[in-house]
Amino acid sequence: MTTNSIAAQRSAPPYHALWQRAWRFNRTLTLAILLHVALVPLLLLGMAVDPKVIGGANGWIKPLKFALSGGIYGATILWMLTYVQGRRRWVQGIATVTGVALIVETALITMQVLRGTTSHFNAATAFDGIVFGIMGTFIMLLSLAGFLLAIFLLFQRLPDPVVAWGLRWGLIIALAGMGSGALMTSGNLPPSSLAAAEAGEPVTVVGAHSVGVDDGGPGLPFLGWSTTGGDLRVGHFFGLHGLQVLPFLAFLLTRPAAKRRLTQRQRVGLIWTAGLGYLGLTLLLTWQAMRAQPLIAPDSTTLLAAGLLAAGVAAGALLSLAAGRRTVAAQPA
Repeated sequence: MTTNSIAAQRSAPPYHALWQRAWRFNRTLTLAILLHVALVPLLLLGMAVDPKVIGGANGWIKPLKFALSGGIYGATILWMLTYVQGRRRWVQGIATVTGVALIVETALITMQVLRGTTSHFNAATAFDGIVFGIMGTFIMLLSLAGFLLAIFLLFQRLPDPVVAWGLRWGLIIALAGMGSGALMTSGNLPPSSLAAAEAGEPVTVVGAHSVGVDDGGPGLPFLGWSTTGGDLRVGHFFGLHGLQVLPFLAFLLTRPAAKRRLTQRQRVGLIWTAGLGYLGLTLLLTWQAMRAQPLIAPDSTTLLAAGLLAAGVAAGALLSLAAGRRTVAAQPA
């Protein structure tokens, strides 16, 4: 190797080497991540030059949100797969299925925007119904891939138990978030569809994000979460991003400063407390939405449940810290 080539490698930006490693690990999933990242500026341009409104908002917002979340989800899954040892074929299968599912989902959503119509729950025409059916199939495959990864990591022996439980809890919570998405099509018909069914008219919408109100009404900026009824996307969103929150917390708990101040038992207890608390938050937000209650207008019952959850998390954190101190105190001088 020449001196110039060595110097070129040393001067290459770190992210370039990272992408090369990802590409060698699995091309399909890496390609999906790159496509989602590249799609973001194009969708922002679409929002700026095309003011079409679909479902009460700029039509390009939805594929933009999926491009952002799909890229983050794909990168997180690829990173987590590197922790699985001795299951190369399964790992490659999970990565490939995840990459294909992400590409298909975002591509179909974008296609429907170009057609000027909705993608989810759309049964207005036979073609729209087929599109939504394909999307549902690939989402099921995506969930199955995540479930298999969670099973593998549950039994995978990792050097640091804090990191291990951060990965496991992240996947468990993400699967719970995906499960809340299934509620959107499990009998959650909007009022307009229920009225149409009772009148014997064709039902063109076979599910909804919102509960108690039709989709497309008043909502939070950009997110679109309903401000007049429940919205299952809230629990779905928080659950899916547990995939990043819990591993990040595990990362913080494995920093040298944390290791100096906390024992391993304390840090494992804290990651368990965080995992249970975050799972409880995901379930609480989904329960609130199922009661047709907006996120920004919780009633006294929801506030009481949130208070009990917060108290439980605080108690769990204090017990984890106290247990670690007792362990240290019990050791002989």
